[in-house]
Amino acid sequence: MNTPLPDHEARRLDVLHQYKILDTPPEQAFDDLALLASQICQTPIAMVSLVDGNRQWFKSKIGLDATETAREIAFCAHTILNLHEVMEVSDASIDPRFADSPLVTADPHIRFYAGAPLVTPDGHALGALCVMGREPRVLTADQRTALLALGRQAVAQLELRRQATQLAREVGQRRHAEGLLSPQVEELSASKAEADRLLALGERSRRALLSVLEDERQAGESLRASEERFRQLADNIHEVFWICTPSLEQMIYVSPAYEKIWGRTCDSLYQSPTDWMKAIHPDDRENGHESVTRKLEHGGYNETYRVTRPDGSIRWVHDRGFPVRNAAGETYRIVGIAEDVTEKQQLEEQFRQAQKMEAIGQLAGGVAHDFNNILAIIQMQSELLKSSGGLTPDQSEFADEISTTVQRAAALTRQLLLFSSREVFQPRDMDLNESIGNTVKMLRRILGADVRMQLRLASQPIFIHADAGMMDQVLLNLAVNARDAMPKGGQLIIETTGTEFDEFAVSQSPKARVGSFVRLSVSDSGCGIPAEIRSKIFEPFFTTKGVGKGTGLGLATVFDVVRQHAGWIDVYSEVGHGTTFRIYLPRLARNASATALPAGMAVMRGGNETILLAEDDPSLRASIRKTLAQLGYRIVEAPTANLALKVWEQNRAEIRLLLTDLVMPDGMTGKELAERLLKEDPQLKVIFMSGYSAEVAGKDFPLKEGVNFLTKPFAAAKLAQTIRAALDG
Repeated sequence: MNTPLPDHEARRLDVLHQYKILDTPPEQAFDDLALLASQICQTPIAMVSLVDGNRQWFKSKIGLDATETAREIAFCAHTILNLHEVMEVSDASIDPRFADSPLVTADPHIRFYAGAPLVTPDGHALGALCVMGREPRVLTADQRTALLALGRQAVAQLELRRQATQLAREVGQRRHAEGLLSPQVEELSASKAEADRLLALGERSRRALLSVLEDERQAGESLRASEERFRQLADNIHEVFWICTPSLEQMIYVSPAYEKIWGRTCDSLYQSPTDWMKAIHPDDRENGHESVTRKLEHGGYNETYRVTRPDGSIRWVHDRGFPVRNAAGETYRIVGIAEDVTEKQQLEEQFRQAQKMEAIGQLAGGVAHDFNNILAIIQMQSELLKSSGGLTPDQSEFADEISTTVQRAAALTRQLLLFSSREVFQPRDMDLNESIGNTVKMLRRILGADVRMQLRLASQPIFIHADAGMMDQVLLNLAVNARDAMPKGGQLIIETTGTEFDEFAVSQSPKARVGSFVRLSVSDSGCGIPAEIRSKIFEPFFTTKGVGKGTGLGLATVFDVVRQHAGWIDVYSEVGHGTTFRIYLPRLARNASATALPAGMAVMRGGNETILLAEDDPSLRASIRKTLAQLGYRIVEAPTANLALKVWEQNRAEIRLLLTDLVMPDGMTGKELAERLLKEDPQLKVIFMSGYSAEVAGKDFPLKEGVNFLTKPFAAAKLAQTIRAALDG
């Protein structure tokens, strides 16, 4: 490594030797300066180095054992080439001047160096006050200033030392000639006193400088600690806080949370400060960008908008901005905070959906009573028609179809109540194949002539524990969904099979679990479901159909029914190639037990007791009266509970059973009517009727289907059986 020589090198060496400091013992003043330089610059190595002809010698050193090195490898040999500034090497391993130096490649493995030249009053650089480290870095501006100040203090110590040495030599000479030159001795004594005064003054100056530099070091540490606390706050808070100019054209600061919410780097925002506005969703820009710029003129803004991230995902942001004013009232900064409120928006949307569901529940509850009354009339009239005899085979088939349709209509009403949390389901053991077979006629009518339906049912009965009406609803909704996906016709395949899930199979589907299941598959050859909306198809009110063509409840109902039956749904779809829904339900290990006889096989037993019938619907009341009269009962009736009390007063001795609707007009319910009558006759039998299930209608008192309760619509046989059981009980 060839080191250039300073101008007037010979003179510089002569001045250095005049100071007579080379190879002298350590001195506290120089050690203090080296230690202070190490602390201020935060380096492990510091020294006061003097550059001789072929070496650099260390008057003082911190963190280094050597006392000298060859001049040709010395960093300080380069420092003395510039008399007015700190020479700084941020990474010696990549600096061609020092990369091959043994001080870099071997112990002490120097990577960083900074040195302030020691310049004498007559302009000669004798060496350097330097600091070194083993990691690449740079000094701050304050540290470079402090290093220059310490270098000047080292030169002042050299000057004081030289003057003191010279004075001491002169004192010695004068004492030698003291006997001959007494006046001169006195003068020399005065000079020594002056030298002592100068040395004391220099020491006081040195201590004052050390105190100032120590204060600066402590202030620097406090600043660094404050910056570290701010960094910890900025790195860990979830909200974005930012500072920009009033024109919004320069971003002064933005916290790291910007990258998490916007999906873009902070550096990109510094380079293009309006990027955050460009990310606002097009539908929200009027309330975003324009609102921000407009409202800032009047004191701030508070906006919620959507941003589109580079990956296409959408986040909701609540953004607030505030002007910062100077003493003159002028805005010179804008500060703000932006919060990701996506989850909050989703919760609010779920709440709105829940309100919609509650509205449906209220609507369903309001119409269920009257609608079920109508169904009860149809049901009982069809049974009276069949029992009258004389029907042709076609007429009997028509009457049976009416009864079947009424049962399905009642199941659909109950399903709507269930979906809106106003009804509970009524499961029983059933053969899924049989349930599907019973719906084939209705499905063919719904699908139309353009859709070919094919059944691929399991060869053996497959039993599940389910609500039959709900299973019909699931199949109906999936069939309608398939029909709408095939506007020009196509093929619908309904398939059932048993399947087993072991640990391996479960590992391939996050919804599955180990066990035996029945799989119901409904496949169509329709248009398919795009991938981007596939995750939304089971959401309530989500529909891709036009206005008035879909409620968005069909697949949501399917999902809810399957969930309540402890099952799950897999969807397979490809645009242009159709869709397959696969529903998995727990399979029964045994055959289903019969829970009721078909209506045509039920044996209706009558009697001759008197029954008080309280029902506000005149058609239903007439149908019940006619049915019970045919069975031999004597019927007294009333359209309201209050009128029923009057009928009771007139026929109290004969009435053995009260058959009453729970919901009655004129301010008295069926329950209240029963309580009044039971106080007068505790032996009275009571049967309630309602369009709700026993679980819902009897939430305040015990009701049991077929014992003291009938769910509308009900069959004539069920009515006869329940009344006979109550009277005989």
